[in-house]
Amino acid sequence: MLYILFMLIMLLPTLAGIGALSAKLFTTPNFGLALTILNGIFFCTIIWTVFAFFFPLSIYVEIVTLIFGILLFFYFKIYLQFWEFISKNTFVLLFVTLIIVFVGSYYPFILDHFGYYVPTIKWLSEVGLVKGISNLDLMLGQMSLWHIFQAGFSHFADSFLRINVLVLIVYLIYILEKKSWIHLFFLPVLFVLSQSPSPDLPVIVFSLIILNEIFTSNKNSAFLISFSIFVFAIKPTVIWLPMFTFFYSFIILRGNLKSLFFGILVMIQFLFKNIWTFGFPIFPVQFLDFGFSWKPNLDLLKNSSEIAIVKTFDTQYNYAEILQFSSWDYFKNWLMLDGIKGIINIFFILILMVFFIYTIFKKSKLIWSLFISIIIKSIVVFLFSAQYRFFAEVFFVIFFVLFIGVFSKKLSVIIFGVLAIFFAGFLSFPSAVTTFLPSFKLGNYITGFNASQFYKPSYFALKKYKTHQVGNLKFNVVDGYIYNFETPIPTISPHYIYEDLEAGIFPQLKGKTLQEGFIWREMTIEEKKKLTVILKDFQN
Repeated sequence: MLYILFMLIMLLPTLAGIGALSAKLFTTPNFGLALTILNGIFFCTIIWTVFAFFFPLSIYVEIVTLIFGILLFFYFKIYLQFWEFISKNTFVLLFVTLIIVFVGSYYPFILDHFGYYVPTIKWLSEVGLVKGISNLDLMLGQMSLWHIFQAGFSHFADSFLRINVLVLIVYLIYILEKKSWIHLFFLPVLFVLSQSPSPDLPVIVFSLIILNEIFTSNKNSAFLISFSIFVFAIKPTVIWLPMFTFFYSFIILRGNLKSLFFGILVMIQFLFKNIWTFGFPIFPVQFLDFGFSWKPNLDLLKNSSEIAIVKTFDTQYNYAEILQFSSWDYFKNWLMLDGIKGIINIFFILILMVFFIYTIFKKSKLIWSLFISIIIKSIVVFLFSAQYRFFAEVFFVIFFVLFIGVFSKKLSVIIFGVLAIFFAGFLSFPSAVTTFLPSFKLGNYITGFNASQFYKPSYFALKKYKTHQVGNLKFNVVDGYIYNFETPIPTISPHYIYEDLEAGIFPQLKGKTLQEGFIWREMTIEEKKKLTVILKDFQN
């Protein structure tokens, strides 16, 4: 906890200073302390994304950013805003901050933390954005903007990767500044995403903030559009958000095309980043094939697509069975999955129906714009991979719209307290939840409370690995586990070694260094035998 507090003391002023500079450069009005910090996150991430094409986001980048941001913090006298805000909200701010820091200090338990988040951050901080890295590990081709932001602060200020705690603190500041109490209902629900740099948390928080700004008549179209595209670039499944802000800006505000300028630049950067790392403009879709030499093997992409469809049905059906489904069977079987995921799917359809009825009765262009955007997003996600985590933010959005005028401050505080106790208890005593919800598999990875959390966040360490070489690529493979979260780069997970063996191909260095990127080539018989020997350690 002490370490996370130290991280917050460094990063909040740094990002506020950078955000103030961004507001001056782009003549953005002062919307308050929280949005100034969000501006800093936005500006910092966009600049670092450009840097990462040329060099790693090393400790030197981090130290320069910290010094620069803190100097700006004092130059623009942002400390006066902090002091005024803290003096008005001292008790609530300190009390809720301690709760957030406490829940953020637990062990990470989301499996993507070990298989995707940490490996991505290691590559960004040690090498940068690598051309064709999806040939090494297809998952790394995503390279979310959120992990670029995390990588920039991963050496000194936030080496335990708890940047999502900072997002929750910014969200708290926003709630207290705007006195929008309904958001206190959402805050404790997000506690379970604070132990890892999961893109889901900033996507939900930023979406709710933009939504609140629109519903409270923020007319700065340029800021809303560019920031919504930034959120989309963090996780493209929130495609509804830039669509909604576009509808709001041009149908309701009747804005001009100038407001699209910064948003288009962010989108171009996002598409170019994907082409650089993955070979196609949008991960993991094979859309607009320009024939780049570093694009992944088509058999691996086909396999990834099949896995995504199988995961749509929580692996309760195999791919061959799914192919036999009619359109109605596809929808019905998805809706009626066994366990908690089936319940979530049913609830999702019900809440969309409720929102549709609400939209009809409200007869509002704003509500209709939001409804249409969410329906388009839902259809797109359903066609590709309708896993509940890809439409999770829709629950928050619809709840916000339906109850924005219902939650008083007193009621919101009471609900926050109850939910905070529940989710803190869930993290501390996970066995109680898995007993009542055995289908909630993720609960099996939650380890509970550890006394060391009071001075530093809990984390897992695994330094065991083996080194191998195939062709010109010397790589490391974790020993005794299936994820390479602490293995020195370049690493390949056992799962992707198996897929490479099945496809008969293997990644190779495009040049002589990691910075030059990766391509793939077909393997020889001897190389296939070598991979078979490597995989013997992972037969179980």
